[in-house]
Amino acid sequence: MSGALVRRAAADLLFLTIEKRRTLDQAMAESPPFGDLDGPDRAFARAIASAALRELGRIDRALAPLLSRPLQAASPAIRALLRVGAVQLWRMDVPEHAAVSATVEAAKDWPDARSGGAFLNAVLRRAAAERPDLDALPLTAIWPDWLADVFTESLGPDGAVALAAAQLGEPGIYLTAKTSAAAVAEVTGGELLDNGSVRAPGGPVEALAEYGSGDWWVQDPAAALPAKLLMACASDDPDKSGIVMDQSGMVMGKSPEITAIDLCAAPGGKTLQLCAAGLNVIAVDRSKPRLKRLEENLERTGLSATVITADAETWRPEVRADLLLLDAPCSALGTLRRHPEGAWIKREGDIARFPDVQYRLLKAATEMVRPGGTILYCVCTPLKAEGADVVARAIADGLVTRLPVRPEEAPGFANSLTDHGDVLTLPGKDGEHDAFFMSRLTPQR
Repeated sequence: MSGALVRRAAADLLFLTIEKRRTLDQAMAESPPFGDLDGPDRAFARAIASAALRELGRIDRALAPLLSRPLQAASPAIRALLRVGAVQLWRMDVPEHAAVSATVEAAKDWPDARSGGAFLNAVLRRAAAERPDLDALPLTAIWPDWLADVFTESLGPDGAVALAAAQLGEPGIYLTAKTSAAAVAEVTGGELLDNGSVRAPGGPVEALAEYGSGDWWVQDPAAALPAKLLMACASDDPDKSGIVMDQSGMVMGKSPEITAIDLCAAPGGKTLQLCAAGLNVIAVDRSKPRLKRLEENLERTGLSATVITADAETWRPEVRADLLLLDAPCSALGTLRRHPEGAWIKREGDIARFPDVQYRLLKAATEMVRPGGTILYCVCTPLKAEGADVVARAIADGLVTRLPVRPEEAPGFANSLTDHGDVLTLPGKDGEHDAFFMSRLTPQR
């Protein structure tokens, strides 16, 4: 019976993410069937849901010929169970009798799916007998058609394919050190990378040595780069000479005389980097719950910052800062390899609203930084509309000019520099990482 309970939980996670537009983390927190599991059963249910979300578009295409009616004509519960059964058969090498029988049995425990048990059984037995070649389908078919078109238009066909290929792989865990990356690599058994991040060994992060010590935090290498680029520029400022950085971007010297604002700061990875450099940091975010997490991270690491709950469009500091990091709200489409459900939660209209918000925040940022200061604008999306186009608009309006990033300032990311001196960290160019856009700027007003 536990096999059926696992499939029921996995299907409920899919139902909540796709039909109710929850993130997978939210779904795991809200799902009663998933909450009833523990240990290996819980891990397996999550693995099934993750595998299905990672390649959902291809799975749906391959299911279509096995159905006498469109997949969308089935009830949401049956759709979820069909996807759960198919991914076990086609991608997880689960034995046919276990994948089919346990998934069909799961329908009996779900009122919304109970009447479709015979249909589910028939389709999954065909899925086992007539196994499709998912790899023969286009890589970009893992996404909804509209999203594949958006990526292709913004990144070109090769860029879209590279992004899709990255989503199919299980992402690694990367750490940022508070002080010595080499020491963190040694104590955790991880690998110190050229970009200054530490690739952790496999397994849950909670099992790593010194977990909870505050000596490191989990952070993707691309997400760690904006703070480094911001501080690298400060180290060249003759008026603020206290920051000294090594070749990997780790801070070697400190200067509390430098004030840095982290706008839209929560949950705080970049705030921690700025604090670890010894800067006077002001972290601003309008979400109290997210700022609570930031404050917990500060406490865990023994770092300190001034934390302010405010709308970044209207808040202004008493004294203009030397540095400002704006990690603007965005579509987060650069993190699909970690959160593949994002491709199905978002709608085309959702994405269209971000550029105006991002521009307003960047305009506000220019009023928070002293003349000659530095702004680092970044978004965890590779879409041109949310990155390069926002910066180009601000430049055209006379708000900012670029401070181009030099290759030596971005170790490990030399291939990600654009012709304008911005950074676009597409997967495959410089190793494994999320897709970020970042541009270093100075205000003109």
